[in-house]
Amino acid sequence: MKLREHGPTPAGVDWNSPESQTLRFRQLLKICDSSSPFSINDYGCGYGALVDYMISQAYEFSYTGFDLSNQMIAEARKIHQGIDSCRFVSDESLMKQADYTIASGIFNVKQQFAEKEWESYVFDTIRKITLLSRRGFAFNVLTKYSNPERMRPDLYYADPLSLFDYCKRNFSKFVALLHDYPLYEFTILVRSE
Repeated sequence: MKLREHGPTPAGVDWNSPESQTLRFRQLLKICDSSSPFSINDYGCGYGALVDYMISQAYEFSYTGFDLSNQMIAEARKIHQGIDSCRFVSDESLMKQADYTIASGIFNVKQQFAEKEWESYVFDTIRKITLLSRRGFAFNVLTKYSNPERMRPDLYYADPLSLFDYCKRNFSKFVALLHDYPLYEFTILVRSE
């Protein structure tokens, strides 16, 4: 497991660098109105790096991080103990609705799943995220516009237009597709009507 190998670092959650992780956070957090305090769910939170980024940017927030990995949640709790506005859970039923929900990187590694099967998981998860979000949600996915020679069979490369259309037709008129930053991925922001 990457966490054992690299510890609670961007590499420990399979990101290339701290800089790319920060760039992802900046894109995802465009969903938030930070002019006043807000609540946020981090769906697939890893070791809770988003908390540190938001503190460094002087956001006022309450935070719930969810991850399936008990080891990640244990690290997140250890790193962020004493921050009263944060909690970390590995049981999805303990998630509560927040102003915003973000999901970073949770759709990328499909392993041996067939493309159609993984797409069903992506759509199901987006529907779950919608129910956890009062004001909006954001997620990122690797793009099918990646360089073919760098694409791996265990990763999922989505069609950004297809996911934009899915969100626009099913969740809100207010959808943004961000595909103008230097990573082989895109971010979708969906604001509540």
